[in-house]
Amino acid sequence: MTIRHDGITAEWLGYAGLRLEVPDGPVVYLDPGRYGTLTGEWTPDSAGAGHPPARDYRPEDGDLVLVTHDHHYDSDGIERVAGEDATVAVYDAVYPPGIDRDVADLRDLPYETVRVGDEEDRMFGDVIVRTVAAYNEPDGPHTDSTGEPFHPEGFGVGYHVTLADTTVFWPGDTDALDGHAELDVSLFCPPIGGSFTMDRREAADLAEAMDPDLVLPIHYNTFDALETDSGAFAADVASRGVPVVLDER
Repeated sequence: MTIRHDGITAEWLGYAGLRLEVPDGPVVYLDPGRYGTLTGEWTPDSAGAGHPPARDYRPEDGDLVLVTHDHHYDSDGIERVAGEDATVAVYDAVYPPGIDRDVADLRDLPYETVRVGDEEDRMFGDVIVRTVAAYNEPDGPHTDSTGEPFHPEGFGVGYHVTLADTTVFWPGDTDALDGHAELDVSLFCPPIGGSFTMDRREAADLAEAMDPDLVLPIHYNTFDALETDSGAFAADVASRGVPVVLDER
């Protein structure tokens, strides 16, 4: 299913993958791939998970691909979605040699690759990209067995993207942080799976505080640790007067 909103289309590709398009304009992908979501190999851990089905997806039409952190770096996924003249923008801390999966080094990708830092504003063609803080609080609920955050500060970022005068916010793998609610956002795409990110209740609180024009949740029900009740999330957000839609097939 494709969501049409304020002059753009948005599609959840599974896991953290998000596709944004302006008709007759740029195509932007955020965190495409992993877990077989783009190769046709993903299978749900439970029935009725409300996650886009796996498919052999290779449009190779992306003008810009954005990667938030190591966990979402998938070189095969990038090559499936990126067009021949694409730019791939990757957060500074992403380090492919240290990733415990079979991924290509950034230098081996056949595209222009650009590193982006913290709180950075960049223009890529007609697309404005701002990096936004993304991490788990050290004293919060999203820490491992040693008490360390799954995503410490400086490990990743979120992306605030403006295309066709429409602002889209993919926070990345993060808690709801101070400052997120102050962003001017038309389409808010929060993770709601919990465990490693904000859960559906925290995301609903942030949506209410942010007051976007539309909420489209992603990053849930890909595997057991991300299972959540998306219908309850949608009902919660709608009850607060914020428009919400689910991209589930």
